Amino acid sequence: MASRPSAEGLRVGFAQIAPVWLDREATLAKVVAAVYQAADQGAQVVGFGECLVPGYPFWLELSDGARFNDARQKEVHAEYARQAVTIEEGHLLPVQEACAARAIAVVLGILEKPAERGESVYACCVVIDAKGDVLSAHRKLMPTYEERLTWSTGDGHGLRTHRIGDFTLGALNCWENWMPLARAALYGQGEDLHVAIWPGSARNTEDLTRFIAKESRSYVLSVSGLMRLSDFPATTPHRAEIIAGHRGGDFLADGGSCLAAPDGSWVIPPVVGEECVRVAAIDHSFVRRERQNFDPSGHYARPDVLRLSVNRERQNSIDLID
Repeated sequence: MASRPSAEGLRVGFAQIAPVWLDREATLAKVVAAVYQAADQGAQVVGFGECLVPGYPFWLELSDGARFNDARQKEVHAEYARQAVTIEEGHLLPVQEACAARAIAVVLGILEKPAERGESVYACCVVIDAKGDVLSAHRKLMPTYEERLTWSTGDGHGLRTHRIGDFTLGALNCWENWMPLARAALYGQGEDLHVAIWPGSARNTEDLTRFIAKESRSYVLSVSGLMRLSDFPATTPHRAEIIAGHRGGDFLADGGSCLAAPDGSWVIPPVVGEECVRVAAIDHSFVRRERQNFDPSGHYARPDVLRLSVNRERQNSIDLID
């Protein structure tokens, strides 16, 4: 864990933390503290879980979230949207300033409420560089199952990769990592450091992380959040009902953050049930060695036979012509 990176190396890590649920500012303060903690360990990139700010919509499964026109569901959703992140209003400035202060890049899961889309909210994966600039904001293409009761469907605008040191980084939200074409869209842009962000469950990360690493011959950093019953603040709307709906111990999200190498071996095996920041060195020469016999968008691709078309236009409901 403390090994020094080579000349082609990078130190990457994950911050497996719980949100201060439905509290944007307090959760961002925890994110900033974790950024500094990762930087103190020498990290140049650190990731955070899906929709960590201001938290995953756990209430949907626990309080009959599909009940139509229900006053309780409206109340919780309204508070959730109120605590969402609007990037253009500067809500992420504390994190951007921390990145610039410590020269560290961040991959962060947020609930985004873009100004041009009314009150709709999106599960969004934001990449911020070591200068503090927001490089991309990828809105989840398809919310999973009950998530569709609160998150809107995203678009391909954020399907982009970014050069960080010798690596090319790309990121996807949760079950997007199961989507072959979403992965291929990043592979085709040179990705060799894949960041998968999750609300938090080892069952999601322990198999798929290693599979994506083997398929892409890339490093794969899976970053999960945590959520315990004690993490619901006393001010949570309908808190007692939400907690009563949970069965199975204290954890709603138990983590499972991990890092796999391009051959599928563990650099950091899944960490379960622990709030922590972990950092490790990765070496780009390992990518080249593993791609000697298989490169999914290079010598083993057949673009004359199989090609992928990606629409990266940002969706909007109007086209203004002045």
